[in-house]
Amino acid sequence: MSETETPPFRYTAAMAGEIELRWQDHWAEKGTFHAPNPAGELADPTHPRAGAPKLHVQDMFPYPSGAGLHVGHPLGYIGTDCYTRYQRMAGFNVLHPMGFDAFGLPAEQYAVQTGTHPAVTTAANVERYRQQLRRLGLAYDDRRSFSTTDPEYYRWTQWIFLQVFNSWFDPSVQKARPISELIAAYEAGERGPEWAGLSAAEKRKVIDGHRLAYVSEAPVNWCPGLGTVLANEEVTPEGRSERGNFPVFQRSLKQWMMRITAYGDRLVEDLDTLDWPEPVKLMQRNWIGRSRGAHVDFPVEGGVIKVFTTRPDTLFGATYMVLAPEHELVEKITPAAWPDGTHAVWTGGHESPAKAIAAYQRTAAAKTDEERTADGKVKTGVFTGAYATNPVNGAQVPVFIADYVLAGYGTGAIMAVPGQDERDWAFAEVFELPIIRTVKAPEGFEGAFTGDGPAINSDWLDGKEVAEAKAAMIEWLEANGKGRGATTYRLRDWLFSRQRYWGEPFPIVYDETGLPIALPESMLPVILPDTDDFSPRTFDADDADTEPETPLSRIKEWVQVELDLGDGPKTYTRETNTMPQWAGSCWYELRYLDPHNDKVLVDPENEAYWMGPRSEGDAGGVDLYVGGVEHAVLHLLYARFWHKVLFDLGHVSSFEPFKKLFNQGYIQAYAFRDARGMIVPADDVVERDGKWYLGEQEVYREYGKMGKGLKNVVTPDDMCEQYGADTFRVYEMAMGPLDVSRPWETRAVVGSQRFLQRAWRLVVDEETGAVRVTGEPLDPKTRKVLHKVIAGVREDMEELRFNTAIAKLIELTNALTPLPVASREAVEPLVLMLSPFAPHMAEELWSKLGHDGSLAYADFPVADPAQLVADAITYPVQVNGKVRGRVEVSPETGEDEVRAAALAAVAEALGGKEPKKVIVVKGRLVSVVV
Repeated sequence: MSETETPPFRYTAAMAGEIELRWQDHWAEKGTFHAPNPAGELADPTHPRAGAPKLHVQDMFPYPSGAGLHVGHPLGYIGTDCYTRYQRMAGFNVLHPMGFDAFGLPAEQYAVQTGTHPAVTTAANVERYRQQLRRLGLAYDDRRSFSTTDPEYYRWTQWIFLQVFNSWFDPSVQKARPISELIAAYEAGERGPEWAGLSAAEKRKVIDGHRLAYVSEAPVNWCPGLGTVLANEEVTPEGRSERGNFPVFQRSLKQWMMRITAYGDRLVEDLDTLDWPEPVKLMQRNWIGRSRGAHVDFPVEGGVIKVFTTRPDTLFGATYMVLAPEHELVEKITPAAWPDGTHAVWTGGHESPAKAIAAYQRTAAAKTDEERTADGKVKTGVFTGAYATNPVNGAQVPVFIADYVLAGYGTGAIMAVPGQDERDWAFAEVFELPIIRTVKAPEGFEGAFTGDGPAINSDWLDGKEVAEAKAAMIEWLEANGKGRGATTYRLRDWLFSRQRYWGEPFPIVYDETGLPIALPESMLPVILPDTDDFSPRTFDADDADTEPETPLSRIKEWVQVELDLGDGPKTYTRETNTMPQWAGSCWYELRYLDPHNDKVLVDPENEAYWMGPRSEGDAGGVDLYVGGVEHAVLHLLYARFWHKVLFDLGHVSSFEPFKKLFNQGYIQAYAFRDARGMIVPADDVVERDGKWYLGEQEVYREYGKMGKGLKNVVTPDDMCEQYGADTFRVYEMAMGPLDVSRPWETRAVVGSQRFLQRAWRLVVDEETGAVRVTGEPLDPKTRKVLHKVIAGVREDMEELRFNTAIAKLIELTNALTPLPVASREAVEPLVLMLSPFAPHMAEELWSKLGHDGSLAYADFPVADPAQLVADAITYPVQVNGKVRGRVEVSPETGEDEVRAAALAAVAEALGGKEPKKVIVVKGRLVSVVV
């Protein structure tokens, strides 16, 4: 055979491809990665891990896009696969499922553009994802897979909505209770005598006002470009849609809401029970934005202005008030003419309050919330012509409107204390308003003082520190009926309606009163009707006045329906909004546990086994949840809320859905631009002398994300074709720590391939294909290397340090390679330790080593403690801080003997001087001071 010919049994991409497809077929045929349930159809008492300790590991739901996967997407999936393969071998019954978050806007927007039904596009995308994930050898329990678009799945999404709709939050016990208990309390007269005098429709309205899912007409984020409203979390800081980057406007629309704010305290406090990254916990705390303070009433002609303040101790310094321009009281309190003596700068140059306010409202409406509240923005506003009464001292304070106050935040009104707030100070300077300090500032301090200190200019509060003054003021407000202590949240109730087609239909109809009625569970699922008209009729991405018209509202035969809901057949109108994409991904971790159960959401025994708490104070939930940090607020907050409602109602035993969260990093890529700034294909660029060229033209490299627009996409399909799935897996896990982003470099993949080729050669003769392994025992030195690696790899696998685990396996492979033949004593542990990363090759080698079946449930190697003890310890010997010698002794050597040996080793450096001190740091060094 010539030097250029490839040996017939070398581990190449072609051989890897054959091995990988064969073992993937074997795993599928044998159901190798099926995890047994304790009860129901998926129970299997003969399973090798039946009755073993459980481990539930989950990846965040992928959305199956038409572009398929690129090499950045499976980083977390491969990481969890390596971890769960290890844990199966370590003795756990591992549940590792995968499904698809398949409702949502991208498929619908594609349908609008092409006329292709979203169901067709979604099914094709899901199938492509399934094939790509299978090709990577990911060990999922495929019996538990589903898409959120499957009617048998979204039947239970609708069922959960009904649980929320048919519940209310009882603040006395801080939990959800069935709405039937609230109705019973009203009927028993426990909530006031007026109930009996209400009509049936009025009673329904009272009850609907308490439900956790309710209809509200309120200001919402209307995005004409997407034809739907958006939750606050789906709007960027620039006031545009997170998806599509369309402008978002404030509109008042009738929408479904979920009362997530009722759970604000629990959502904050229960974070302490979770093993999550601290930055994610901080993001959730900040988003919930819990503030403790007081609601204060400021009387004004025409009503009462209610404000929430976190600093009730500063009430004596409230010298003016500000309402949001959209505040409902503005029109009621505005007089016909300016009061006598109105400051000219307050009027905006208008002859009447009404004209000034109308002009200002038009200006404010054209700005985003972020523009209105930006730091450093010049403060604008206009006087309403009304004065309110400060409840603590009776002072008359002018009431302004200004765009830095938002209608949707707090009460939409503030008491302004310029002495203690920088924005209020800036406004007061512009409008020449009084500034009264209520907290003593340091000598010479200028501007608003926001720190702590004793109260001043505050009558009976003077001298009290901030905390004491706050408590005293709250007590005074409550005693005098001027206000009350309260907690508020930045968090708003969850906007749960979308004016789109491709989503879950609501299990709600309306009768002649226009009030909502829940469908009975027997009528679930409410199937999404077919149509070929997916887009809003009126569609202008930049027009705030565009009226939403839902695609479902045009399917008249579906909207008007005759049903018997217990009092005979009647005609009802269906809800024509659909649920947001977040609905299906709020609870999927539960359906994995019992995916085919058509009687209950999840069998209680299966739920308690896989997600139940294991000790007092344990939140329960998924043992390890891996996904991107971009879901820190949206998905995780919504999922926690739904889970807590289900917990309150007794449907689950865990009060949190995800016990441990791990955010993987990202794979990024280089892109290249030519002299015009145009992106050029990254695959065609070559490096010469530290510069990059496309042909003979120099191009310039930039670092960023991978994407079609940057012409730098590398797909896992490409990698499997060029190197094999196992090489790709090893490379992704060896690139760096799993939680750190790293650049993709295709040329570096060959290093991982060469490592696997070396491991292959330890077992297989590349010329003959014969197994080369001997039964001879290892030499003592190599045996110590083996057990040191075993101990290190086990520790790394437990902590998801896959890059360092692979480095140790390379170390062991390199130690075995120079030996004339490899000993089975070392090769079999190496193959088993390699299997989480390169499972197909490991299965093949395990088979060649004479073992039947899969190694998936073989015991992971355990280090012999005796082999981890060092034969000798080398002590560096320092003299006055500088190493002057070394001494090697047995680990059992006593301190006196170490000291004597060290002094002998540096006798020449001491030059006969007597040491002042000789310090022996056991196992590390000897320090001699002369």
